[in-house]
Amino acid sequence: MPQGEANTPDPRGGSARRAEFESLYEQYSREVWALAYGRWMDSDLAMDITQEAFLRLWKQWEANEDIQNPRAWLLRVARNLAEDFAKSAFRRNGTQPPELLNGVRSSQPLPVDELERQEQFAQLRAVLDEMAPADREILTLRYALDYDANTIAERLNVAVTAVHMRLSRARQRLAERLSSHGDFTPGGPAGETEDT
Repeated sequence: MPQGEANTPDPRGGSARRAEFESLYEQYSREVWALAYGRWMDSDLAMDITQEAFLRLWKQWEANEDIQNPRAWLLRVARNLAEDFAKSAFRRNGTQPPELLNGVRSSQPLPVDELERQEQFAQLRAVLDEMAPADREILTLRYALDYDANTIAERLNVAVTAVHMRLSRARQRLAERLSSHGDFTPGGPAGETEDT
């Protein structure tokens, strides 16, 4: 029971008040927790907010405040506590100056880089369509499906040395076709010369 309750006059009676509080907690604590959890996706913080909301309800009762709709009151208090936490988290953590963040790389490519990559792949697909089916097949198995030489040899029912030779020749023919287009930048997916 919160401190100071014994000294506060209780118009409803101590055990009746406690029973009513426990009943409200039983009815609404999950809903209050879910509201706070939905805001922060942190179960411990949601529990802290829930407990604080119910503590404030108890204090309102100690001050003889009449709360007509305890559920709505609890949800409003929990929402306000969650927002207050957002503000205090911002003050605690602050922001970093832009010059410190300039060196931080995003996990996503820049839109310009993504567009360039898509254009290169479209051009590469067009050149691959012009190539012989055997070259297209072995390049697809190696680079699109990322199969190693042993797996390709099993799939094509050929020796591993034959896979290396066919890959080498197919890459050479692909490079020649790409360089004849002139606007393809080497070093992308087609510019690889890794022997597997």
